Amino acid sequence: MYARRRRAYFLMMGGCLALFVSAWAFVRLWSIPAAVALCVVAMVIPPVAAMVANRRGPEDRWWDDPPPPPRAPPPPPSAPRRRPDRPDRSGRSERTGDPQSDAWWDELDGRKRPR
Repeated sequence: MYARRRRAYFLMMGGCLALFVSAWAFVRLWSIPAAVALCVVAMVIPPVAAMVANRRGPEDRWWDDPPPPPRAPPPPPSAPRRRPDRPDRSGRSERTGDPQSDAWWDELDGRKRPR
């Protein structure tokens, strides 16, 4: 039955092309509004043809499809960034080595910078 859907798709798309070409080759000589109307009809046909071609028929055994694989769990969140002027676990203060950056962190904490 796949061939029936494919044949319907190609017939609809062929009709779309025929409408479009005839609208601007012949019908426009008779009436521009009629040519525009034919183009509007031709514009609606491709989405309908795609729906016809992709629908499941009664012969499709979609219930026999294997279930999708389980999704992997999300990765654990990364460790939060520590501010460089906070002491680490050993009690040492982590300084950036950049005097301007260290002064900025100290200003945020409201502390005087040790010299």
